Amino acid sequence: MLARSMASVREVTLDLLRGQGMTTVFGNPGSTELPMLADFPDDFRYVLGLHETVAVGMADGFAQASGRTALVNLHTAPGVGNGMGAIFNAQANKTPLLVTAGQQARSLMTLQANLTNRDATRMPHPLVKWSYEPPRAQDVPHALARGAHLASLPPRGPVFVSVPMDDWDAEADPVATPHQLARSVAGRAVPAPEELRALAERLASARAPVLVAGPELDSERGYAAAVALAELRRLPVWATPATGGGRLGFPEAHPAFQGLLPPAVGPLAETLAGHDLVLVAGSSVFPYYPNIPGPPLADGTSLAAVTSDPDEAARAPMGDALVGDPVLALEALLAELGESDADEPPRRPEPDPPEVSDPMSASAAVAVLAELFPEGGIVVLESPSSTIAVRNRLRLSQPGSYFFGAGGGLGFGLAAAIGVQLAQPERQVVCVLGEGSAQYAIQAFWTAAAYRVPVKFLVLRNEEYAILKWFASLESVTGAPGLDLPALDVAAVAAGYGVPSRRAGSPDELHTALSETLAAEGPALVEARVAPGMALA
Repeated sequence: MLARSMASVREVTLDLLRGQGMTTVFGNPGSTELPMLADFPDDFRYVLGLHETVAVGMADGFAQASGRTALVNLHTAPGVGNGMGAIFNAQANKTPLLVTAGQQARSLMTLQANLTNRDATRMPHPLVKWSYEPPRAQDVPHALARGAHLASLPPRGPVFVSVPMDDWDAEADPVATPHQLARSVAGRAVPAPEELRALAERLASARAPVLVAGPELDSERGYAAAVALAELRRLPVWATPATGGGRLGFPEAHPAFQGLLPPAVGPLAETLAGHDLVLVAGSSVFPYYPNIPGPPLADGTSLAAVTSDPDEAARAPMGDALVGDPVLALEALLAELGESDADEPPRRPEPDPPEVSDPMSASAAVAVLAELFPEGGIVVLESPSSTIAVRNRLRLSQPGSYFFGAGGGLGFGLAAAIGVQLAQPERQVVCVLGEGSAQYAIQAFWTAAAYRVPVKFLVLRNEEYAILKWFASLESVTGAPGLDLPALDVAAVAAGYGVPSRRAGSPDELHTALSETLAAEGPALVEARVAPGMALA
C-alpha cells in the first residue's frame, strides 16, 4: 500500500517495510524507540532479544537463511555500542542488515540531553557500508529505503540509520513518498566476456588446476555451477579456510571434495603446491589466521579469483581477480569449456572411528551427532575447537546447511541459530557450541523459549578455551591466564531461561539424550562433557 495524504512518517515507514518484505523486527527497545513501536501492527512480528548482541545475531542468522535484508531496531548510543561486536560479525558474514536506532528528540539533541547519541553516524563505523541520520523527519522513509537497498547490493552488508524519536509522528511528504516506496533495486554483475574467455583458456590449458569454493556459492545455482565445473574439468575442490568460511560453497559429500584449506599462509600454500592454477570462487584470498609465515603460493602455482567484493579483489596478496557474481561467472565459464580427459581427483578418506576415552572426545560427540543428524538439517556452529570435526563428520551437502561466524567474534552462534530457525521453519536447526561461546549471547535462550523456536542445542563442555590453548601452543605462549572455564553449567542456565536441558557423559548417554532432544517440539538442549583439546578429525 502506498503512502496516503496526511500519513505520518511512521505509517509510511511501515508501508515501506511491508513492500520490502521486512515485517520481522529484531530488537531490544529503549525509550527512544517507543514512538516507532507504538500500536505495533498485527502483520508485523517483533522478536525480542534481552541484549543487543542477541538482537543483531538473530537478525544476522535470519537474513542469511532467508536471503533477504533483515531489520534490527536498537536503543540509541548505549544499545548500538552493545551491538557492535555482532555488527562486526555481520560485516564479515556479508549479511544484509538494516540496523536502526533511536535518537533523542531533535529539540534536545543540541543540548546533549540524556541518551543523545552525540555523533550517531560515526559511531558504527567502520563496521557498516553506510551510516546516516536524516536531516528532516520527512527524509526518514527515503533514508530507510536507501539503507535497505544498499544492504542488499553486493557486497552485501549492514547499514545504519539513526532516527530522532520525535520524527515518527511528523507528517510525511505526500509528494515524494509514493515514489520512494515504489522503487526496487537489484544488481548482479558479470565480469566482461573477454575476461571470462581468458580465464576459461587458462583453466583449459592448466596441467593440474584446482577449485577453491567460497561462501558466495552457497545457493542452489552456486552448488550446481560448482559441481558442474568440477565434474566437467575433473577438478579437486577445497573449501576456503574455516576461519572465514561462514557458509559452504560446495557439497562436502561430493567425491571431488578434498576438505578445508588450512588457514595460515605457509600451510595453505603447501596444501595447494603441485597445482599450476588455483581458481578461487566466492571467497577472499584468503581468510588467514593464525600467523604462520611462508610464501603465499608455491613456485609454479598461479591463482585467479572471482568475487563480488571489490575490496577482496584489491587486497588479495597474490593472483589475478575478476569482480563480479561468482555464480554467474562459473556458469559463463561452463559455456566456454569442454570436458577434460584428466583423471578423477582422489576421494577424501572417511574419518576413522573416534577413540574410546573418558571423558569422550569432542570427535566422539560429533560422531553421535552425525548418526542422528536430521535429513535436511542445518548446523549453526560456534565451537571453534570442534569446527574441523563437525565439517569432517557431517559432510553437509545441501545449500544453506551451515552457518559460522566468519568474523571470529563469539556470540554469533547461539543467537544466529534462532534467526536461522525462524527463517527456515521446515528444516531442523542444530546449534553446536562450546560452553564458553554460549556466554557471549546467553540471553538468547530466553528468546528461544519465549517464542517456542524449535532450535536444538548441543553444548560441548570441555571446561577450557581450547582454541586459545591451541593458538598459545602455535605462538609459543606459556602461562597465559584466563584459559580455563571450570563450573560453567550451561544446561542449568538454559533451563533457568526455560529451555529443557539434559546432560550426557558418554557416547551412549549422548545418543539417548540427543535423540530425545531432537524429538522435542520446542527448543531443547543437551550438554555433553568432552575431553579438553582440539577435535581435528
